[in-house]
Amino acid sequence: MKRISNFLIFTVLLTLFIACNNKTSEVSDLDKLRNSTNEKSYPAVQMDSMQAINSITKQKVQELFDLSTLYLSGNRNTEIDTVIYSQMESYFHKPDSLTFKRLLKELDSMKVKTAKVSNLNVYKEFYKKDTLDYAKFNVEYFDNKNRSLGSFEKNAQYILLSTSKLKKEFKFYFLDFYSQPLKKDSTSVGVTK
Repeated sequence: MKRISNFLIFTVLLTLFIACNNKTSEVSDLDKLRNSTNEKSYPAVQMDSMQAINSITKQKVQELFDLSTLYLSGNRNTEIDTVIYSQMESYFHKPDSLTFKRLLKELDSMKVKTAKVSNLNVYKEFYKKDTLDYAKFNVEYFDNKNRSLGSFEKNAQYILLSTSKLKKEFKFYFLDFYSQPLKKDSTSVGVTK
């Protein structure tokens, strides 16, 4: 019996000795962060141009709603409100006093505190020789207690302006927010006398 217990003790000690000597050098999280690059840590997602436009448009629409509700929650006459309003204007190609009138009036009348954009799809309409870019989306409004005030289908017309032909960079602007898509002419094409 003594021989078995000595053998067990020897086996346990040998196992512990081997386990202690076979330590692998674990890299700490701080060293991982220090030596990592975005290329290795966060691979770029490849999108086609329509997916990229859809993603950018959804982001811009959501940001405009966030800024609008933030502006309405303030006094509308402080310096920060002026900064927020000028930030909202930067989303539009040619902003004027009527640019936000429909949006702010609707949000204010419903006492909206937050808005969430969903189901955004971009599409093109052709009018004479022009191609018009639109975004159709659903927006759900919430009050100050985070209760839904309803979900509404809206449209926005936007434009992408090229800033550099070599780098294929574009600037995104809204032309009209809450715009109505063009109505098709009811007159059929044909010979008139």
